[in-house]
Amino acid sequence: MATVEAHYRDHLAPVYAWMAGGMDAAWGAGAAELDELALAPRSGDLALDLGAGFGMHAVPLARRGVSVLALDSSGQLLDALERSAAGLPLQTVRDDLLNFPRHLPQSPRFILCMGDTITHLPSAASLERLAVMAASEIAPGGVFVISFRDYSQALVGDKRFIHVRGDSDRILTCFLEYAPDVVSVHDMLYQRTGDAWEMTVSSYQKLRVRPDPLIDHLRSLGFSVERQTGMRGMVRLVCTRL
Repeated sequence: MATVEAHYRDHLAPVYAWMAGGMDAAWGAGAAELDELALAPRSGDLALDLGAGFGMHAVPLARRGVSVLALDSSGQLLDALERSAAGLPLQTVRDDLLNFPRHLPQSPRFILCMGDTITHLPSAASLERLAVMAASEIAPGGVFVISFRDYSQALVGDKRFIHVRGDSDRILTCFLEYAPDVVSVHDMLYQRTGDAWEMTVSSYQKLRVRPDPLIDHLRSLGFSVERQTGMRGMVRLVCTRL
């Protein structure tokens, strides 16, 4: 089974923009989600985007005049982001999520960790550590936004087979296997080569993040937490530092 970094490098990163319907569509969706959040940035604000990818939220934020630090472990996705963000107030950093404090030039007013990114962390302890660091580093009154898929209730039978996206030349599906603390994701990518189809498969593990314990932990760190329904039915937690 691949590591998260290897799975994205070798399997998903080359088709990630396609999975989102294209970069323009993804930026439009990210901008719409920012509108829902109504973050109200001010001049001089810094936003930290953890797991930024090619910039679904980072690019719309930077287009609104916010200085953005976009961190991801995928060099390929960050390269695409840099090309797209030329001229915008945006800096990219390739590193592990848990190393973000070393890259901060100032306390961020916004920290975003969206699109199921937190489930890529290696353990529940590392998720708790990320929350502690966010509480320590964010500016007073700052907002920490997290979104993730709720894997706490295991899918069974045919529901474990998920169609991600498909067109005339490419199809992506996945199959889920549940263990007590993780879910194994088997991504099957079919791509047309001439008159034939080629299949590639890669598997990796995600954390089964349970919303209620995470909310309790965030509140214990001094955040007020509002639970919302986010993009594609994800759990979205809007956490304001008191």
